[in-house]
This record gives sequence, structure tokens and C-alpha cells, in this order.
Amino acid sequence: MTIDYLAEAKDLFPYTQRMRRDFHAHPEIGFQEYRTSGIVANELRELGIEITTGVAETGVIGIIEGNGPGPVLLLRFDMDALPITEETNAPYQSENPGVMHACGHDGHTAVGLTVAKLLNRYKDVWKGTVKLVFQPAEEGLGGAKRMVEEGVLENPRPDYSLAMHVWNDIPVGEIAVTPGPVMAHADLMTIKITGKGAHGASPHLGKDPILAAAQVVNAAQSIVARSVDPMETAVVSITSIHGGTTFNVIPPMVEMQGTIRTFKPEVREIVLRRLREVVNEVAAGMDCTAEIELQDVSPAVVNDAKLTELVKSTLTEVLPEAHYLPGLKTMGSEDMAFLMDDVPGCFIFIGSMNEEKGYYYGHHHPKFDIDEEALLHGVTLITASAMNLLNGG
Repeated sequence: MTIDYLAEAKDLFPYTQRMRRDFHAHPEIGFQEYRTSGIVANELRELGIEITTGVAETGVIGIIEGNGPGPVLLLRFDMDALPITEETNAPYQSENPGVMHACGHDGHTAVGLTVAKLLNRYKDVWKGTVKLVFQPAEEGLGGAKRMVEEGVLENPRPDYSLAMHVWNDIPVGEIAVTPGPVMAHADLMTIKITGKGAHGASPHLGKDPILAAAQVVNAAQSIVARSVDPMETAVVSITSIHGGTTFNVIPPMVEMQGTIRTFKPEVREIVLRRLREVVNEVAAGMDCTAEIELQDVSPAVVNDAKLTELVKSTLTEVLPEAHYLPGLKTMGSEDMAFLMDDVPGCFIFIGSMNEEKGYYYGHHHPKFDIDEEALLHGVTLITASAMNLLNGG
């Protein structure tokens, strides 16, 4: 049976667009996606799909059985928004003050529901099981990890996984599928520099943690520059500094936060070790003490080479006018990595930028919006890749 996946996606596009715009107008932050997950559950129920709700608070799992035994394929779609005040002035702009879909998860959820319709429509022509995972709290809150802890990778255990992200760094019509590491391992660091408070006019009577913190910020940049192989990749960014309350008092303590991004475990080990050494020794050299707390936020997203090749070949087959973009990687992180742990997976970037229409703002920007043609591409490629994989591709 020959299926024109693009034609099917175009036929359902009014539904995809309507759902995306509804989710966009009613954004909900992580673990509070009650309205969103309720709509997802109802849409899947109407299709006759077996569902489980309340996984990791608001997560929804749907199971579609094909025409006979075969592989188990997990498809992940994240649902959460961000605590950002929207400035797009779009007709579907957020109606929830201070909350905005500034990363595209509204589009992912709409794509997921449309893919569910198509896979359910054609379940007589593919074999195996599709596990639809609508995930809460992707934005640094650990939603995927919570879902894993609550059994999303069991009963049945996936053999493969696929996920996508609309991507405003590349134009609509471009699609990136890259084997190997594509998104970075993310660590959160919290550094406390403790000295001794004093009057600003008598610094010799204190131990200045602000001066020590300034030296730590500078010295931390030497880790990537001088401890990491130049052929490898790492990022150390101090992004927050808080200390002091007034102009004439040296405070007793300064707190800093930041992020560390790496692709390879051995590089991460070097960076974390050197960070501890640099922070403690620089602080000590300034007659202060330091505490450093590291939090493992998300592993690296690593695409399986064979599955990536299947998606790439599917792309050329079903979206011949799309431009395949090789080699795209980002130091951004994605907790889809938890769902790809020991499960061969492929994470796909779907171009969504359109400068002529004004859709060129980056992810997490208050004016972020996408060219909705990207949703059409996402539905087509995810559905076709799933069908090819389930049918032995």
C-alpha cells in the first residue's frame, strides 16, 4: 500500500494548526500542563487509543497496536511552556499572563496528536507497537526523568525512539538529522564564595567575596581554553551573580550560578574536576572559602547511526523539496536523552524560521514564533519514519 504522507499531513493541517494555536494561547509551565494534557487525553480517547494519564503529574501515554507483532517505537512530544511574558501580538498570543510557548512545544504537541491520527488510521498496514509519550516539564524541570522513574520505558519497553524539535536557527524547509551527539550534556553549578563583610571604605578589615567572585569568573574561562583539547567542545558559563545590598558595604558572601555543557563523558569529567580546582584555589588565593554544588540536569542526546540513516532516507523520499542539513549540533540540552538511554533513538531538527514573515527570534525570546509549515514537515517525517521503521525499514 502506497501512502502519500505529505498529502495526508496537508489534509490534516487545519487540525494541526488549530490545536497548535489553542495550546499556544493557553500555555502551562512544567508539571502544570493540566489543560493541555486533558485535551491530549481526550483526543487520543476519541481515536480509541489506549491511554494512561497522570504519569509524572501531567504526562500522557498512548498505545497503538499494529497488525501483528513487531518492534516497539516510542514517539516523544513535550508539552510545557516557559515563564516568559509574550510580545508577539499574534492573534493566538498567550492568554496566561507571564507564561508563553517560547520554545515550540505547542507545535510538538499538535504534531504528536496529528501523527497519532495517521498511525491509528493506518494501523492495519504496520506491525508492532507505537508508544506515544506526551511529556511534561522538559524545560529543565526533569519531566523525562520523572517519566522514566514512573515506568515509561517499561510495559512495553521501546526498541526505538524518535523525537523532533521545531528549530528557529534554520529556515523552514531545512531539516537536520545528524548521527552521534547532537545536544549537550547539561550540568548546573552553584558557587558560594564566603569572605568577611566590612565597610566599603575599610576593605582591609574584610575579606572581599565580590573581588574573589570576579577572579573566579575570569579563571573559569581558562578551563575550556587551557584544559580541554581544542578538537573537543565544552562550554562553561557563569550566568548569575548575587552579592551585597548597598553601595558602601562589602558583603560576607556572593552566590553565582551557571551551566556547563559537554558532549563526551571524558571531557565532562575534565571540566568538572578543573572547575572544582579553579573555584576553590582562586577563592583561597583571595583569602575566601568556596562551596561548589553541581547538579546533573540532562545527559547528551546521542543519535543512533542506523536509525538516523533511516530517517534521512525517509526525508528524501517523502519531502523531496526539503533541504537536508547535515552535521547540525547544538550545545543546548534536551531531556529526551533520558528516554534514549539504552534505546536507539533519533532526534530531528525541523527548520521553522522565516525572516520574511518575522519568525526569526530565537527560542526562549518573548517574540518567538514559528512558520507553521514546519508542523507539516514534522507530521510528514515522523509518520513516514515510524511506518518505515515498523515495517522493517
